Amino acid sequence: MRRRELMLLLGGAMAMAPPLQAQQKAMPMIGFLGNISPAVNAPGLAGFRQGLSETGYVEGQNVAIEYRWAEGHYDRLPALAADLVALKVDVIVASAGTGIAAAKGATSTIPIVFFGGGDLVAAGLVASLARPGGNLTGFSIFGRELNPKRLDLVSEVVPQARKIALLVNPSGPSAELTMLDVQEAASAKGLQLPILKASSESEIDAAFTSLVQLQAGGLVVGSDPFFNSRREQLVALATRHAVPAIYEWREFAEAGGLISYGPSITDTWRQIGIYAGKILKGAKPADLPVQQPTRIELVVNLKTAQALGLTVPPSILARADEVIE
Repeated sequence: MRRRELMLLLGGAMAMAPPLQAQQKAMPMIGFLGNISPAVNAPGLAGFRQGLSETGYVEGQNVAIEYRWAEGHYDRLPALAADLVALKVDVIVASAGTGIAAAKGATSTIPIVFFGGGDLVAAGLVASLARPGGNLTGFSIFGRELNPKRLDLVSEVVPQARKIALLVNPSGPSAELTMLDVQEAASAKGLQLPILKASSESEIDAAFTSLVQLQAGGLVVGSDPFFNSRREQLVALATRHAVPAIYEWREFAEAGGLISYGPSITDTWRQIGIYAGKILKGAKPADLPVQQPTRIELVVNLKTAQALGLTVPPSILARADEVIE
């Protein structure tokens, strides 16, 4: 074969072959849309990475994760979600109603796995829990629904209190429903329920000043990611003002809070990691049912109770999943 013919043959073969880049499958990318900070969400991130690893994905090895954090400023979420869509991520992971809505508003095609609470069907996020349809699925955490039970628990610890306050974030998507739910529960128990509102650090400080002035005997900290991001501040203020308070996550009790009642952050995020991994392997969000917690944790900090001069009833200690001494 002549040299010229050989060169033409090789050139034709190279033209027909796909580029090297196309032959090598790019590492899949997850977009993580967080509404608080990475430091506060550390337990959740650990659980999420564990879930991913259970489906065969390890960050930096065979999957990339792009993080976007709103740091408690919900108004930033739509732009952060749009940024992840522009990166053409393979899956978006979003938390809480505001983050889920921002992700859903940014894309109708990229799969979204969420960590959220409230009535997801009524909010138009999924068609049903069993068959969510569309491009969303995830984990519903009973955030708002557990607030009346939290009122019951704190009133058991301070049975003499006739006034227990509720702290809500007025910027949160479920603030109005939370107030209605807890007000109904308080009325049924014959309790007064002053409602305190805070959506910034300074407003949290002001809320505790009002709490002391109102002489409330206890406090229910409503379910909201912003309050989770201000965990240390809330626990410190409750300690300083000697206020018996109940919170959503066990991390509050571990940080010195009196009681927490809610699902496990770590286990919930682990399940979300598993779902994200399944979708990367080809599963469709529409076919993955929205999961719900199978167990709610009650954690009591006896050291904090003793500092407050409280005796935790044996009925609560017997039901507790963990007692911190």
